[in-house]
Amino acid sequence: MKHVLVPLADGFEEIEAVTVIDLLRRAGLRVTVAGLGGMSATGSHGITIECDARFERCDLAHVDALVLPGGMPGAQRLRESDAVRDAVVRLVEEGRLVAAICAAPTVLEAAGVLAGRRATSHPAHRYEMTSCRYEENAVVEDENLVTSRGAGTSIDFAAALIRRLAGDEAAKDILARIQYGSQSLP
Repeated sequence: MKHVLVPLADGFEEIEAVTVIDLLRRAGLRVTVAGLGGMSATGSHGITIECDARFERCDLAHVDALVLPGGMPGAQRLRESDAVRDAVVRLVEEGRLVAAICAAPTVLEAAGVLAGRRATSHPAHRYEMTSCRYEENAVVEDENLVTSRGAGTSIDFAAALIRRLAGDEAAKDILARIQYGSQSLP
């Protein structure tokens, strides 16, 4: 079973974090929610999540993917963390999947892994993304990096991660089960 690490810092965007965590778990992936500095994190809209582990104590040796939710000031706290930036660099260099949504692609920029690569972010952070080839698509995939625009693209982002980690059929199954894009919805 593939293992995904999702670090949360106070001020994370709840839709981006919970959507990704939920859909990846529905796909049968092992997801560890890791609090930055503690065993819980409170989102930018006041929702507190109890974490599975502290990020600083997580062993990256058996992690297949690192997924960074956005939100402010959560993404800023991730960006300021040496441990998070070091994890980003290590996983990218080792060819493992690293993904970020909304403001969190700025963590990838700060870690120096976007140079010449295609990426996106929330439009408010576009001008912080100076080293990449910036695109305005909902989800941008470039080798082992996946980036996305924001809360409204969370399902598309999670589906791209499921495709990468569990296959196309798993992603199609999850999207069908949640009626995503279904023409039969009112």
